[in-house]
Amino acid sequence: MDLILWRHAEAEDGSDDLARALTRKGQQQAGAMAAWLRPHLPDGYRLLVSEARRSRQTGAVLGKHAEVIPAINPGASAAEVLSAIGWPEATGTLVLVGHQPYIGQVASLLLADAEQDWSVKKGAVWWIQNRERNGGEESVLKVMMTPGMVGDAE
Repeated sequence: MDLILWRHAEAEDGSDDLARALTRKGQQQAGAMAAWLRPHLPDGYRLLVSEARRSRQTGAVLGKHAEVIPAINPGASAAEVLSAIGWPEATGTLVLVGHQPYIGQVASLLLADAEQDWSVKKGAVWWIQNRERNGGEESVLKVMMTPGMVGDAE
């Protein structure tokens, strides 16, 4: 299984956290990352987004129907996120558009076997692959990409 952790792009400030929309820069960040992701994603991947408007807007630029999962809303823990998406039992490729701090915490838990507060830039993706090796399972970092690495969106 491949898990692509995609932090939502830059959003407006506001008191209603779930209603915050992407800024113009955020739209550019999401567009740049989606343009890079599209040719690299396998057919049949699943797109998972939180209920937050900024998460749904970020994922929407891929042009694929997204599954809205309240369990990955802002404030979720790494364990809650992994449980909600069925890691590592799920098959195929999942693109999860979510939030800090859990994006960094999930990445650190899967890659370093310890939940830490890793910083993840807005609009960035961490592509983690779960594979079998030497009779056991391991998670490896396949790609880490920021919007600035794929265009002038940073």
